[in-house]
Amino acid sequence: MTARIQVPAEARRGEAVEVRIVIQHPMETGFRYDALGRRTPRNVIHTLLCRYGGAEVFRAEMGAGIAANPFLRFFVRASEPGDIECSWVDSENASGTVSARLTVTV
Repeated sequence: MTARIQVPAEARRGEAVEVRIVIQHPMETGFRYDALGRRTPRNVIHTLLCRYGGAEVFRAEMGAGIAANPFLRFFVRASEPGDIECSWVDSENASGTVSARLTVTV
């Protein structure tokens, strides 16, 4: 799985910062059938966790109703320079991580 995360290059202390993340994932519901009539196994990202400076700032519990290649956005308050790191786990216990550096000015 590949993912992209986007944050502003720089933010002022106390400013609300938009974080955008997109994860390339099929988000297979388990209700479709392949060309041979076999049910496609369910495989969805069920947990997405984002941390800023080591502290949890966003968590999403997802299910089969989320489209393929999920795109999420949320806001954090810039406090200190640090990494915003997002990690996820899917139904097959495959996981991934993506991070971006946030520079905070006074």
